[in-house]
Amino acid sequence: MKFILALDQGTTSSRAILFDHAGVAVATAQQEFKQYFPQPGWVEHDPEEIWASQLATAKAVLRDAQVDANQVAAIGITNQRETTVVWDRHTGDAISNAIVWQDRRTADVCDELRRENADRMIRKKTGLILDAYFSATKLQWILKHVKGAKQRASKGELAFGTVDSWLLWKLTEGRVHATDPSNACRSMLFNIHKGDWDEKLLRLFNVPREMLPEVRSSSQVFGHTTLLGGEIPIAGIAGDQSAALFGQMCHRPGMVKNTYGTGCFMLMHTGDIPMVSKNNLLTSVAWKIDGKTEYTLEGSIFIAGAVVQWLRDGLGIIRKSADIETLAAQVPDAGGVVVVPAFAGLGAPHWDAWARGLIIGLTRGTTSAHIARAALESIAFQVTDVLHAMQADAGLKVRELRVDGGAAANNLLMQLQADLLGVRVVRPTVLETTALGAAYLAGLAVGFWKNKRAIELQWKADAKFTPSMKTAERDMKMQRWERALERCKAWEA
Repeated sequence: MKFILALDQGTTSSRAILFDHAGVAVATAQQEFKQYFPQPGWVEHDPEEIWASQLATAKAVLRDAQVDANQVAAIGITNQRETTVVWDRHTGDAISNAIVWQDRRTADVCDELRRENADRMIRKKTGLILDAYFSATKLQWILKHVKGAKQRASKGELAFGTVDSWLLWKLTEGRVHATDPSNACRSMLFNIHKGDWDEKLLRLFNVPREMLPEVRSSSQVFGHTTLLGGEIPIAGIAGDQSAALFGQMCHRPGMVKNTYGTGCFMLMHTGDIPMVSKNNLLTSVAWKIDGKTEYTLEGSIFIAGAVVQWLRDGLGIIRKSADIETLAAQVPDAGGVVVVPAFAGLGAPHWDAWARGLIIGLTRGTTSAHIARAALESIAFQVTDVLHAMQADAGLKVRELRVDGGAAANNLLMQLQADLLGVRVVRPTVLETTALGAAYLAGLAVGFWKNKRAIELQWKADAKFTPSMKTAERDMKMQRWERALERCKAWEA
């Protein structure tokens, strides 16, 4: 019996999931790793910890399932995007901590580029809004601030990659330095129209082309690893949100999914032509398969599940993340409390790097349950803002939102989401659609699955949440949310 091994490298943990031919997860291993916050607004990871945790989970899942390497048909990789790693080509060692996608240290650099009107050129070439979120300014920062890095990079001694490239390099023991378009397009260095690194952008950010990985298809054999006991092809790579879109079977234009992870990420499949957003959304590559590139509109929300982690770790009002549903259900509403979790600024469609979080509407009668419910509502409010922008861009009414990610298991949140959107929310039986998408991409490349149609038949709904909130109540809640948003914007500017 053969399996596909998906490596799902996320912002707070690394996971490995083994899938069978029916698309069922037969074993899972997960390991958290340390988050580093050296200064306010800075977020870092140790690349070696990422690699060690990912390798450990891959070995653990095979051991737990009693599966040998020769039973693994292929490995698929999916990863936190934008997080920036630079390493020595000769030793394979990272030269600094990775700068995480949430990191805001280069916001002032983006402000300066905006004053020079570089944002227009960047938007035209990359489909992205100029922001510290993306890899280019993070890479520029490392080259400028790590001693000797700029000179070593110009000599071809250093390699840059997002986490997928880092894992691929490690798995192949330095033989392969590559990525796929869904990751490359989030660097702010990639021309989505030409499908290649852009020389003008490389000059703008002072990045030597020699550092960059080769951009290949999302579903093909990249190389092989022998670190798990036998030779296994690595045959699929996609950034986490593209992988989730693929795993949710959103393979046709107009289909939309939202992933509830550390952040929230809503993607709409837009076909084989990149759609330019007029409402502050991003245009990205969904994937490239068999020479065909397909695109998405994306709304990126920086803080979603992370607000629940903050209630757990920062405020201590819950012991584990899953407790929030029970606590929030103790009250019928948030009692007028609004939480805006702009801990790392605001993402789509607001794009305010200088916004900061707030809790407003507190009274003497406010309890931890009201704050918990308001925190859940804050996730749903942010998603609603993005869907409204997406519908305006696409000129259509979305009928169904497919959801996945850890927080999608929260029934109270999913009902709140359906109520605020006025749209049916559908949760699949397999919530780990990010890993599943990576598995499908890898399996298609090696013939484990015949074609897209064969895997589309495997998707099944677990639960459907139908809107039940009255329009007047929904409008009142959204107006209160918008008032709170205005109060948190430009706080640090």
